[in-house]
Amino acid sequence: MSTKSTFYHAGCPVCVSAEHDIIDLIGASNVDVVHLGENRNRIAEAEKAGVTSVPALLTPSGHVLHINFGASMADVKG
Repeated sequence: MSTKSTFYHAGCPVCVSAEHDIIDLIGASNVDVVHLGENRNRIAEAEKAGVTSVPALLTPSGHVLHINFGASMADVKG
């Protein structure tokens, strides 16, 4: 199990705003930020973890917190 959270997003304004808030809340050293538009090879990883829309935060305990709504994973996959 990871000791860091993973923040998945697609680069939209909702996602970028949430990214800044997450970093302010938990600190940059405690979160791995994954832009799925730029790191398409990590889409399957996000889906396997239970991410159904972005922005989403995967906690170290494996819980997925869907934050607001920027895009569905179907939109991200295009």
